[in-house]
Amino acid sequence: MTERTLSETCSVCGSAFDVQFRYQMEERDGGFAFFCSQRCHAANVRADGATCDACHKRFRVELALHVLHVKGSRKYACSDACRTQIVAGDELPPVLRPMGASVAAPRRIAVFNHKGGTGKTTTCVSVAAGLAARGLRVLVVDTDSQGNVAHSLGMKAERSLYHVLVMGLAPRAAATNVRPNLDVIASNETLAAAELYLAGRQNRDRVLRDRLESVGADYDVVLLDCSPSLSLLNQNALVFADGVLVPVACDFLSLVGVRQVIKTVKSVNTLLHHPVQIWGVLPTFYDARARICRDALESLEKHFGDRCLSPVRQATRVKEAPASAKTIFEHAPDSNAAQDYARVVERILHGHEQKLAATA
Repeated sequence: MTERTLSETCSVCGSAFDVQFRYQMEERDGGFAFFCSQRCHAANVRADGATCDACHKRFRVELALHVLHVKGSRKYACSDACRTQIVAGDELPPVLRPMGASVAAPRRIAVFNHKGGTGKTTTCVSVAAGLAARGLRVLVVDTDSQGNVAHSLGMKAERSLYHVLVMGLAPRAAATNVRPNLDVIASNETLAAAELYLAGRQNRDRVLRDRLESVGADYDVVLLDCSPSLSLLNQNALVFADGVLVPVACDFLSLVGVRQVIKTVKSVNTLLHHPVQIWGVLPTFYDARARICRDALESLEKHFGDRCLSPVRQATRVKEAPASAKTIFEHAPDSNAAQDYARVVERILHGHEQKLAATA
């Protein structure tokens, strides 16, 4: 019986050949490239360069160690560290691979989910308040035009994120102190105009990063409360952030939203060349008596491993807190939700302590 072969044309020299080895066929940009020999493949890589599958930077492939095969697919590594990361994380999506110390202890955290009603603002405010109470200098940036951060904390701001993005106001001048160690750059409906401003700018997905670059010296942690959409402002927030915290309500539709978040973060890595990763997935509105909640938590733990944080239990006090313009720690410090958010705060603090110890 004659063995069937795949006949193709080499993408480099144009020669017709039969594909026999895995290096001879490579998926690229929705199609395939074919190479009749190792020489043609090497020539193509040297000419076009490659994107590192760990840090997503473009680099020139010159050494054998730059290329490796993981479970039948070709990978590129720009350094020994990236090569080790690719080998260790080949089972995980790119945004969930093992992270270095700088990402394990994020200083710029985007609280983001495509799905609405997952507790993003409550999570952002609660984590920020907890970190501030533990002595860290914290800035919350509201990138949602609904302005729910200001409503939750009972604040009135004369200046907003619009003034920072469009008018070029210094972030420090736009920030309002709402609690000891806790400042907020608020938002309102004017962010709709800011979105139009961004659309007409060069490097429109990096404007927020450029405007907020100076806050690193003033704050230990910056949290960004994102809207439930894939807007230009959210792209800007993800390009500024070095970690993403994803609140996920324990229901089926919210799990679908997590898949969309993974795709979005992967796109930011690949298309916008910013190595942001998902730092944690936080199950919210958890009720152990409900099967859907237990199933959702089990699914998240299975897919995200230690990136899945302990769930925030459902509590009426969480909904009452914004109405009284208080954080959950002020309104109901002994509640289950306060204890649950305190665990998230502890995890971030632990990461910062590890980072400080590593640099000491």
